[in-house]
Parts: sequence; structure tokens; C-alpha cells
Amino acid sequence: MVNDVRLGKSDVSVNPLGLGTNAVGGHNIYPNLLDEEQGRNVVRTALEQGMNLLDTAYIYGPERSEELVGEVVSEYKRDNIVLATKGAHKSVGEDMVLDNSPAFLKQAVDDSLHRLNTDYIDLFYIHFPDEDTPKDEAVGALKELKDQGKIRSIGVSNFTIDQLKEANKDGYVDVLQSEYNLFLRDAENELLPYTSQNNITFIPYFPLEAGLLAGKYDENTTFTDHRAERPAFKGDHFKRNLENVAQVRDIANAKGEEVAHVVLAWYFSRPSLDVIIPGAKRPEQVTDNLRAGEITLTDNEIKQIDKIFSE
Repeated sequence: MVNDVRLGKSDVSVNPLGLGTNAVGGHNIYPNLLDEEQGRNVVRTALEQGMNLLDTAYIYGPERSEELVGEVVSEYKRDNIVLATKGAHKSVGEDMVLDNSPAFLKQAVDDSLHRLNTDYIDLFYIHFPDEDTPKDEAVGALKELKDQGKIRSIGVSNFTIDQLKEANKDGYVDVLQSEYNLFLRDAENELLPYTSQNNITFIPYFPLEAGLLAGKYDENTTFTDHRAERPAFKGDHFKRNLENVAQVRDIANAKGEEVAHVVLAWYFSRPSLDVIIPGAKRPEQVTDNLRAGEITLTDNEIKQIDKIFSE
């Protein structure tokens, strides 16, 4: 396994392969998550296999993912675990709105601390930008919490390049989490160059595009959850994406590896992309994902994969 890496300018170090937990208690994302004990076992397996970064959020559930992750974390030595969570969603009546105001973020951190059953959060993200709050003020509130010891590093998620620059005006941002995978590579234009130049760790979400880049599906596969609404799974896009994944399978077969492992290993060739958090619904998927950290791709293989998804 590759060595631990540091998150941005903070003193938080993590295994480059972490666990995304939106399928642990994320009933609003995956309606078929009936067995919460299986979710707990996913988290336990990650920790026992050396994954020390657990990535959750208030909106996964809502709240339930943080609660389940917190239950499992209490079974282990806290110092060995890196807890990341996110806040910005506020319930107003039956609606969910976004709020980045300092007062709300401070309350969101306190609420997450309670649900996670911990005294500190290793990485707290502003999950989505709102329309009104200056981003440097929002991050400034998190800096206050960092100084108080409630959080150890500062992240933002789903920010545009302009919002990221504003958020990082004082150099406080350690991590950017943004959607990025071989099907969706817009981040290469501005976000990845900026994070690389400013010592900000880039963590992609949906690195396997909900399983599509793992080579798990064919043209006859149908979807009834959130994947049904994702462009990569629709019509001609879906067919073309399957053809691209088939080309990666040829590379993976030649190496004696799985498609998903080769795809995850490829991401580590990107500047400032030092951490990946693939999700898992079953414990065996967690163990399987760890293989990506053992794979070394040649320069030629990196270029081949790049070319497949650039055309």
C-alpha cells in the first residue's frame, strides 16, 4: 500500500484510499438500504483493512450515515481514524435549503459532533455553496472552529473555480472535493491546476461513476435509483460509455487486474489528486477497492486510458 498523504496544509494524514459512506445509512440516496448492520460492517471492514478515512455527510440519510459511522467509530481507537463530514443543508419546513453563514456552519459542526459521538472532526467540508455568503467568511468561521480544536482541517465541496479562489483568499482551504471521473473531466481545466498550485488536496467523488467505471453493467442493465437520472447512464451516452469501459478492460486483463482497480489507480496520476474515496455497499467491495493502491500503471497505460476517454 502506498504511504499516507497529508491533507493540504493541515497536519492530518490519511491512507490514499478511503471509504465514501453515502451507502451507509444513505436511505435517501439508495432506497434499498434495508440492512443497517451491513452498513456498519462496511465501515468496520474499512477500518480493519487499513482505510482510516471515513467520508460522510449530514445529508446522507439525512443524519443516519453520521450516526451509523459514529456508532462504529466508538468501537475503535479514535486517534487512528480520520473522520470527514460535510454540512450546508438546512431543513426549512419540508424544504432543504443551502446555508453557508458562519452561524449555521458553527451549529452544523456541533450537530455533526453529536451524531458522530466524537470531540473533534478531522475534516469538515462546506458541502455546497449557497448564493449569498462570501466564501472567505464561511471558511473564516471554520478557521475559528479549527483554532478551537473542533475540526482539524478545512474543506469545500462542489465549488466553482471562482468560489474556490474566494474561499481560499486567506489560504485556509486544505481540501476540495468535487465530482470527477473518466467520464466527467471538467475539473482538469481549472480546478486541478489551482489545487496543485495552492497545496490543496483534490478528492474526487463518484470516481467509479456509481459502478459504471467498474465494468459491472451491460446494455441490458436497468436502474431505479439515482443512477437512472445520471447522464452517463442514459441512452447513447450509456452505450458509448460501456464501449470505453470495454477498452479499459482490455488493459486490465493484460495486467491481470480488475477494471475498477485500474481506473482508481489511474486517478493517482493526476496532479494534487492524492486521495480517493470509493463507496461500498458490501464489506467485500471495501477489501476489493484496496487493490487499487497496489497497482502501478506504466506511462503508456496512463496515456492509453487518457486517450480512450478524451475522444
